Amino acid sequence: MNRQIRYNEAILEATDLMMEKDPSVYIMGLGVPDPKGIFGTTNGLEKKYGPNRVMDMPTSENAMTGVAIGSAIAGMRPIMTHQRVDFFLLALDQLINNGSKWHYMFNRQMSVPLVIRLIIGRGWGQGPQHSQSLQSLFAHIPGLKVVMPSNPYDAKGLLISSIEDNNPVIYLEHRWLHGIFGDVPKELYRVPIGKAKILQEGTDITLIASSHMTLESWRAIQLLKDEGISIEMIDVRTIRPLDEDTILSSICKTGRLIVVDPDWKCCGLASEIVALASEQAFSFLKHPPVRITYPDRMTPTSWKLANHFYPTAKHIAAEILKMMNKPNRSKDYLEEAMKQAREEPLDVPNKEFCGPF
Repeated sequence: MNRQIRYNEAILEATDLMMEKDPSVYIMGLGVPDPKGIFGTTNGLEKKYGPNRVMDMPTSENAMTGVAIGSAIAGMRPIMTHQRVDFFLLALDQLINNGSKWHYMFNRQMSVPLVIRLIIGRGWGQGPQHSQSLQSLFAHIPGLKVVMPSNPYDAKGLLISSIEDNNPVIYLEHRWLHGIFGDVPKELYRVPIGKAKILQEGTDITLIASSHMTLESWRAIQLLKDEGISIEMIDVRTIRPLDEDTILSSICKTGRLIVVDPDWKCCGLASEIVALASEQAFSFLKHPPVRITYPDRMTPTSWKLANHFYPTAKHIAAEILKMMNKPNRSKDYLEEAMKQAREEPLDVPNKEFCGPF
């Protein structure tokens, strides 16, 4: 029987196993050796591997990313962490103009085996400068792979695969996921980059989600278990490269598509998947696809406003019911969502679910 450990422990365990296996692996980032250890994902590593392989770093994001890229070119396998994806925006020059292009410019004779761990997501009044997701920004760049594990098993397996990959991987972890738990084997294992996971098979509708919205989508399915709707649930896991075969196969089977993406709607992952469905599965569609995302405006700081910014399981359930021609039941869930948004702060992790699924 597998153990059940938390998401942050799965990340720590993957890092530990890879550092033990390969002396070229090292980790650096602001707060890596601190007692809190980046949400508990780096605790104890400095004591075990020493300050030469587990390093704090100055707030010079672009320069330090250049150091990481240089060391990767020289044969090391760095893991670079940032406590907010927002902070890493200062280093896009190094990532986009150097790291992502190296393999191509040198005709595959040079590689940049670099993992950049970035914390994304909402919470605690973080507002417009500390709670962005931005996965579509990274996925837009050729040469980058982008993963977004939604559960502890995938968090460990995808991190191991990312560290072993010979070119840059952006590893995005939602801060609300660190506390959830699930079955995780002790040994070293890999989850393949570029492969989606079907969490539940169904025939009526395809529901595709990523990162934390996978949990909200799963909760929506549980809300609707007595509605007689057969829902196929897909966790994309990897944003780039996208598992088009799994997605298209499901859409062709169900004919209906809802994509739930924790990001803005314009030019996002949801838009890419809807475009894929329109270009390659249009004749199978029985209903116009639906995108459930954040609105295209800045994230509010006040919980009173944030409550109306982020989609919840009830919003997802309402869209499913609407697509399945149950407008009255859809309206009921929307009214419940509005009532909940008016009465209680939702800008903290939902205690109704902490795993596993």
